[in-house]
Amino acid sequence: MNHLPLIIKREYLTKVRNKSFIIMTFLSPIIFVGIFALVAYLSSLNNDTVRNISILDESGLFANEFTNSSTTHYKILSGTSLADAKKEAESTEIYGLLYIPKTENLESLSKEITFYSEDSPSLSLMGNINDILEREVNNLKLKEAGIDSETIKNLHINISANQETFKGMETSKLGAGLKLGFGGLAGYLLFMFIIIYGNMIMRSVIEEKTSRVIEVIISSVKPRVLLLGKIFGTTLAGVTQFLVWVILILILMAAVTSIFGIDPTSVSASSQAIEKTVDGGTQQLIQEVMMEINNLPIANLIIMFILFFVGGYLLYASMYASVGAAVDSETDTQQFMMPILMPLILAVYVGIFTVIDNPHGTVSQVFSYIPFTSPVVMLMRIPFGVPLWQQIISVVILFATFVGMVWFAAKIYRVGILMYGKKPTYKEIFKWLKY
Repeated sequence: MNHLPLIIKREYLTKVRNKSFIIMTFLSPIIFVGIFALVAYLSSLNNDTVRNISILDESGLFANEFTNSSTTHYKILSGTSLADAKKEAESTEIYGLLYIPKTENLESLSKEITFYSEDSPSLSLMGNINDILEREVNNLKLKEAGIDSETIKNLHINISANQETFKGMETSKLGAGLKLGFGGLAGYLLFMFIIIYGNMIMRSVIEEKTSRVIEVIISSVKPRVLLLGKIFGTTLAGVTQFLVWVILILILMAAVTSIFGIDPTSVSASSQAIEKTVDGGTQQLIQEVMMEINNLPIANLIIMFILFFVGGYLLYASMYASVGAAVDSETDTQQFMMPILMPLILAVYVGIFTVIDNPHGTVSQVFSYIPFTSPVVMLMRIPFGVPLWQQIISVVILFATFVGMVWFAAKIYRVGILMYGKKPTYKEIFKWLKY
C-alpha cells in the first residue's frame, strides 16, 4: 500500500494536466452560463411583446371584464359586423379577434365564442381569456338563480390543516417540498457524477491497457493497489473539476446579470399568474422557506450526503474500472454497462415513485439498505426523518460492499489488464475470479 499515494498523485496530475480536461473545466461553465443568459434574454424579449386583441361582444356581457396588462391590450369594438372586424384585424397589427355572439342561453355560449388569429395563440393567453369568460358566465348563472356571487365568496373558507410530528415539530407542504427537492438534487448529483467520472475511470484503464504502459506498472504494483489508486486519483480530479465549475458558474452568473442587466426571474415569470404571485408574496415566501430550512437537520444531511456520495461513487467506480480492464476498446464495454446502470436507474425510479409517496414504506426502506441503490434512495429519505441507526447501517453496508467490490474488481483487473485481442464473455470473467 506504500505505492498508493504515488499512484493517486500520478492519476490526479495526469487528469488535471490533460488538455481536454482543462478545456472542458473552463468551457463547460461558460457554455452553461451562456445558455442561461440567452434563455433569459429571449424570455425578456418575449415578455416585452405586447399583444393587441380586439373584442367584438355582441352580447354586451363581457366587455368590461377585460383589463389591459403589460403584455396584453384589449380594444372593444362596437357598431361593426364580424366580417368587418375580421378584415380590420387582418389588415392591421392585431394579434387576434375575440368574438362573443349574442345569445339567450349562457350554457351554449361556450360553443359559440370564437378567437380568430393568424397563428395558433399561446396557451397562457387563451387560458387567461377562458378564465375571464368562465368567471363571468358563472356569476351570471348565479344571478339567474337568485344567488349573490359575492356572498358565496365571503362564505367560502380555505382550509389548510397544520402539520406537526408527535414530538412537536411543525411541518408543512412547503417543508415537504424542500425535503423532496434536497433529496432529488442529491440523488441527481450522485447519478450524474457516477456516469461522468465512472466513464472517465473506465477510459483511463482502457487507454493504459492499449498503450501497454500497464505492463510496466503492474510488475511493481499489486492490481488492488493500482485499482484503488486510479479510483481515488480520478475521484479527486473529478471533485476538483466540480468545484471549479461551481465557483466559475457563480462568478459568471453574477457578472452576466450585473453587466447585461438580465433578470434571472424573467425566465420563470412568463405568465401573469406567476407575476402576481411573485409581486404579492415574495417576502412572506422567503421567510417561510428560511424557516423550513432552519427546521431541516442540516448537519445530518451534509454528513450523510458526503458519506453516501463518496461511498456510492467509489462502489460504482470500482465496477467501471473492472469493465475497463476486461475490454480492449470503449465500443466493447456496451455489453457490460447495462448491469452497472440498471441499479442506478432503478434507484432513481424507486426514489421518484415510492419515496415521494411513502418515504418510510417497506419498498423505500428495503432499497435504502441495498448498497447499489441506497446512495440515491437513502439520500431522498433522510430529509423526511430516518432514524440514525438506519442511516449508519446503510452506510456500513455500502462501504463493506465497496471493499468487497474492490476485491472482486481486482480479480478481474489482475487478469483482464493483460488480456489483448479477445472480447471476454461473462463466463470467462467468472473464470478469472478463480485465478
